Parts: sequence; C-alpha cells; structure tokens
Amino acid sequence: MFELKLKNEEIVTIRQATSSDARTIIDFYNIVGGETNFLSFGGNEFKREEEEYKTYLEDTFNEKNSVILLGTINDQIISIASINSSQKQRIKHVGTLGIVIKKEYWGKGLGKLLMQLLIDWAKENEITRKIQLVTSENNLKAIQLYKNLGFEIEGIMKEDTFIDGKYCNTLMMGLFIK
Repeated sequence: MFELKLKNEEIVTIRQATSSDARTIIDFYNIVGGETNFLSFGGNEFKREEEEYKTYLEDTFNEKNSVILLGTINDQIISIASINSSQKQRIKHVGTLGIVIKKEYWGKGLGKLLMQLLIDWAKENEITRKIQLVTSENNLKAIQLYKNLGFEIEGIMKEDTFIDGKYCNTLMMGLFIK
C-alpha cells in the first residue's frame, strides 16, 4: 500500500485488490459505467456474480503478470487500474491495461500517475514485455496521454461499439517495455 498525490494535493491510497473487494468493485463499475461513453459497458451493465468475481480477483492476485490496483480516498474506491495477462505460455508476455476513474476525479492527474505506475510495475515483473490497450477514437485526451507515454496505434477496429445511436471505432495501442 502506498499513496499518490493529485494536482489538487488530495492523497489517494493505492492497494492491490483482493477477493474481499468483489462486491465493492462490481458496484463501482456499475456507477462509473454511467459516467462515460469510453468504457465497454454502461451504467449497471457490469453484470458479474459476486462469488465468481471473488475467484477472479483471487486468481489475478496470485498471477505474477497481472495486477488490479484500487485507488481509494477515505476507504472509497475512486479508481481501478489493472494489467491483465493470459497464463498461456505463448501470450503471457502481453498485458492488457485498463484504467477507470470516477468522474469527480477526472483532470486531477490521476490517470497519468496510474499509467506510469502500471508501466513501472510491468517493467519489474520479469514477464511482461508488451502492454496493450483499447480506447475509443473519440477519447482524445486519453489517446494523447497514451502517446506521451510511448504507446503507438497498432490498429483500428471499425464500428465495433454502438453508443448513443452511433457506431464508433476503437483504437488498439501498444507499448513495448523490454
């Protein structure tokens, strides 16, 4: 467990998720899904059984090439940052990055801090060689952040999401770290 300082001087406590966080994480995702169009799910669309999700969190906690970090203020989740990797030998060197931040904490530098934290973690885990992510082509601030951190656009998935009556493209981005 450690702390990050936001641009407004607020302190965010960062810790690794455990199976006991399952219900709180599910609830968090169902709230933030309704705060943005840049996730693959909307509000109340993160449908997971709590027991199944506990198992997932426990498995992830024990994998050397996967991590789920919770950002909290006053013991309330405000962000989740993760790298999830396969355990299959042929692709275990690739981690998929995801970050979700509660809307009231947007624009305070947390996204950049979490990105750098995950990149540093991946460099140190001795397995991950590449980080990949997907993002809406309309998520311009995030795309610029990813590019500033060294990610490159590797492809476009055309019209693969349907949001507010419109089909949208998704960018695939990657960063080689070793």
